[in-house]
Amino acid sequence: METASDSTRHTHKVDQLFGAIAARYDLVNDIQSLGLHRVWKRRVVVLANFNEGETGLDLCCGTGDIAIGLAKRGGALVGMDLNRPMLLQAAARLAKRGDQCVRLAQADALNLPLGNHSLDLVTIGYGLRNLGSMEDGLREITRVLKPGGRLLILDFGKPANRLLRSAYYLYLAWILPVFGWLCCGNASAYAYILDSLKKYPAQKGVAAKLDLLGYKSVQIIDIMGGTMSIHVAIK
Repeated sequence: METASDSTRHTHKVDQLFGAIAARYDLVNDIQSLGLHRVWKRRVVVLANFNEGETGLDLCCGTGDIAIGLAKRGGALVGMDLNRPMLLQAAARLAKRGDQCVRLAQADALNLPLGNHSLDLVTIGYGLRNLGSMEDGLREITRVLKPGGRLLILDFGKPANRLLRSAYYLYLAWILPVFGWLCCGNASAYAYILDSLKKYPAQKGVAAKLDLLGYKSVQIIDIMGGTMSIHVAIK
């Protein structure tokens, strides 16, 4: 059973890893996914159906890809992340674009500085898997969502096909750390992905947890044979 101290240590470790690679995070993502991560994030933005007059949160926003996409759709949008170097990258991108539609904030996903039932939308891209406690993170998200609010989760998945899963794990174990070392001088940050994925319940496990929290219409969208997935759920 995971304790509060375990969760704190995990959060600190992840924060250090992402802080070390923040400056080249987008570059490595483009290389290792052949730019497809941007396509998947745009799909999240479209599925989110974020409209004028709504309030939204892009949690674990990183360098701001999803937040920037959502802001173009209208509505009041906050990009939130615990990692300050990542937020600085997002701020630099927004400043370069002259974009004032996204408000950035540093906060822990397990203790959101937001009121109960205050949001129409929460998105989280490649962040749920990294939280100190996924269950606590989902409970916090649920607390801040309005009844009828939408939650979209983009993350690594576990392919159902055993051969594809084996090849995928091999890629994550050997190729991604090489990209991390070549581009960032940090292989451990990318070796961590496979470790975190093995502990992550992925498609069906996350859907089951959402069901327990009372979400309805929980939809799983598999991408590239289930190597990635998007959950769309209504509170």
